[in-house]
Amino acid sequence: MDKKVNKSLDVTEDESEAVSRLVVPVIPPGGVSFYDAFVVRGIRVNRVEPGLVICTLKVPPRFTDRGGNLANGAIANLVDVLGFCAAYVPGYPMNVSVDISISCTSTAKLHDELEITSRLLGRIGRYSGTIVILRNKTTGEIIAEGRQSFFSSHPIAKL
Repeated sequence: MDKKVNKSLDVTEDESEAVSRLVVPVIPPGGVSFYDAFVVRGIRVNRVEPGLVICTLKVPPRFTDRGGNLANGAIANLVDVLGFCAAYVPGYPMNVSVDISISCTSTAKLHDELEITSRLLGRIGRYSGTIVILRNKTTGEIIAEGRQSFFSSHPIAKL
């Protein structure tokens, strides 16, 4: 079994050569990456406080699946990005996500307006946790709830 696994992970010389030819563009200071433009474009920040971020987002076509529903991958990205925002402390090193758990309880459709609340649950030393709730702004129905934990390379004083 181990031999099969190792063989499936081996990279051929052609694959290695193809990767070495890839050109990764350098993003200039103040520039926007493709990922940032794809994920955060359209999010309207309504309120920011230490440990709290409240946003709204109208579900765009790029965030929907074939059925026209908000895609699970888009939900995961929103939880990741906005959970990070609630845990971020200016002047300290960036946090690294170490765990994420998402419960999808309903669906949102294309053009539904969502209210997204991201809150810091707590911080102990280098470890912090957040909760992100996606809610249909019109009906009040919870679409998804995500919990995320982060680790920082530097201890952060309690807020």
